[in-house]
Amino acid sequence: MERFSALLGFVVILAIAFGLSNNKRAIRWRTVGWGLLLQILVAIAVLKGELIAQTFAPIAPPITRVAAGLLFIVVAVVVYQIAKRIQQPGARRGVWIGFAAFSVLIFLAYNLLAYLFESLKEVVNRFIAYSAEGGKFVFGSLGDPANKNIGFVFATQVLPTIIFIASIFAVLYYVGAMQPVVRFFAKVMTRFMGASGAESTSVAASIFMGQTEAPLTIRPFLPEMTMSELMTVMTAGMAHISGGIMAAYVLVAKVDVIHLLTAVIMTAPGAIMMAKIIVPETEQPKTGGDVQVVVPKQDVNVIDAAGRGAIEGLHLSLNVAGMLIAFIALVALVNGVFGYVHNWLLAAAPAVGAVFPASLDIMLGWIFRPIAWAMGVSWKDSLTVGNLLGTRMVLNEFVAFAKLGEPGVGSSLDPRSFAIVTYALCGFANFSSIAIQIGGISSLAPSRRGDLARLGLRAMIAGTLANFLTATIAGILL
Repeated sequence: MERFSALLGFVVILAIAFGLSNNKRAIRWRTVGWGLLLQILVAIAVLKGELIAQTFAPIAPPITRVAAGLLFIVVAVVVYQIAKRIQQPGARRGVWIGFAAFSVLIFLAYNLLAYLFESLKEVVNRFIAYSAEGGKFVFGSLGDPANKNIGFVFATQVLPTIIFIASIFAVLYYVGAMQPVVRFFAKVMTRFMGASGAESTSVAASIFMGQTEAPLTIRPFLPEMTMSELMTVMTAGMAHISGGIMAAYVLVAKVDVIHLLTAVIMTAPGAIMMAKIIVPETEQPKTGGDVQVVVPKQDVNVIDAAGRGAIEGLHLSLNVAGMLIAFIALVALVNGVFGYVHNWLLAAAPAVGAVFPASLDIMLGWIFRPIAWAMGVSWKDSLTVGNLLGTRMVLNEFVAFAKLGEPGVGSSLDPRSFAIVTYALCGFANFSSIAIQIGGISSLAPSRRGDLARLGLRAMIAGTLANFLTATIAGILL
């Protein structure tokens, strides 16, 4: 039944996006088709990868997954060198088609995408452990997650992780380790979805960087981007989370890193697709081809990069702490008002008081409950998940993840519902992000401030729909 409801939600989300389009005749259905296909393929490769690998086992060579991964890398390098030397376009295309077939076979037969995500999960867990060493040095036993006598302390156990991961990412960008990864995703989206080089690069960067940092990779092109390209840049920022804060969600809500990684990869083509449905391209982009990925270097050496990353991480962690203090207190205030009015109505007009929500949580749960059910969440869990979805949109995703990690919230959900809500919350799409993007991106291209303001609400809705569609696809497969 839940899979049927998720399939229904899949259709409804696409219908909502189509209904919001400002030029339905200009929608490029090739972009929509490839966006859906790429999302579904990634989801199947991760969520059903083990089953597919068992099917291919009888015809797969008897080698380990590590050996299969090394074989893929070697073949990729050889094919790239061969393709560069072939002059005839048809022959070059044939080589790449053959390599694509080989890649699909080896990835499915050895479940390599899931293996990659499992390896990255181990890396994230090790980074969390390393950050705990820094936290213990500064905060003593308060910074030790293993100290059962003290328990979980957000300020001393989560915030140090944000600082450390931000420092690591700064170093990775300085040494040039992240640029090839961003370039790969950008080329995939340009090749298959027909997106311009500039917007594809920004979307790819959004997988790893924040919503105001990713546009830095295409700063020279921002002033002359089309409205549709700007919409794509903003939607991608809304629909993704930054790599520097991912580990914090693991600590706060105990979510599975594999689901977070799958969500951010799936959402990249989904963000382009939603942006191109709601604001289709009707102009000629200046960067119709590829764009070189350039992340401006701000450091003189690795130590300088690590220090700058730590300082930026400190600012981010303080922002997170301040935001959580203010927003959770405001939610408590609003809940107090709702509770007071609810109790007053129960005394003055019992019939009215019985239907008036006793808290903001209950109201958000009622509003978003049908959406949660349409993603494939069981009806018994839909009220809790609906509340989390509403919290993420009205406040932000960190507050929602923090609530998911509260005793009796995440633990009350069945594993399938917990996984689906992880996909749905994995994005920055909320009302405050509209102001963040207008301020952040307009500082890079002041002449586009008016256009950014006009697109802000649409981008937030598109980013939300992209996240919900990702969660719905997961709901169909789980």
